[in-house]
Amino acid sequence: MKHFFMVLLGLSVCLASGSYAGDIKGKVKAKGAKHSGDAVIYIDSISGKKFEPPKEPVVMDQKNLVFIPHVLPIVAGTTVKYLNSDNVMHNVFSPNQCAEKFNLGTWPTGQTRSYTFKNPGCNAVMLCNVHPEMEAYILVLETPYYAVSAKDGSYSIKNVPSGKYTLKIWHEKLKGDSKEVTVSESGEVEANFEIKK
Repeated sequence: MKHFFMVLLGLSVCLASGSYAGDIKGKVKAKGAKHSGDAVIYIDSISGKKFEPPKEPVVMDQKNLVFIPHVLPIVAGTTVKYLNSDNVMHNVFSPNQCAEKFNLGTWPTGQTRSYTFKNPGCNAVMLCNVHPEMEAYILVLETPYYAVSAKDGSYSIKNVPSGKYTLKIWHEKLKGDSKEVTVSESGEVEANFEIKK
């Protein structure tokens, strides 16, 4: 019963504030890639709104000589904690100016190092001095409304406030056009992308 009243209270607050939300979903078709995953679909900005980063760091792991995840979108101001889960030394650095060309040094298994990404619009590559084959990407965004496509190309951005937005797409090797979308007060809107070289 208590849960029921909490749900009603949440609904009434939502109705009173006028903050309705819907979902954006769709598929990405990647031409010239092994699969249609690792594309980032995102709302670039929302006029008059600034979003706070999460209080807790997000984790990028290093396991089996691979950065996990390979692509990590974050809100500007987010701290990323790099974990070494391998039984070898790892180093994390980025040559990108928008990430201050940081170099966290080298550290052993089980330990972490952190870096805070401040600049929205930054697409920073993550590299390892010890293992040159390792590579990952961090996208620093203005809004928390983003998704990374699965290998089959599917994606879903949940609880987007109703309104009109420009939906953009990023991929490390391929390009695609932005789309204008209108999110209704409830339900889903579909936006499909084709990306290619």
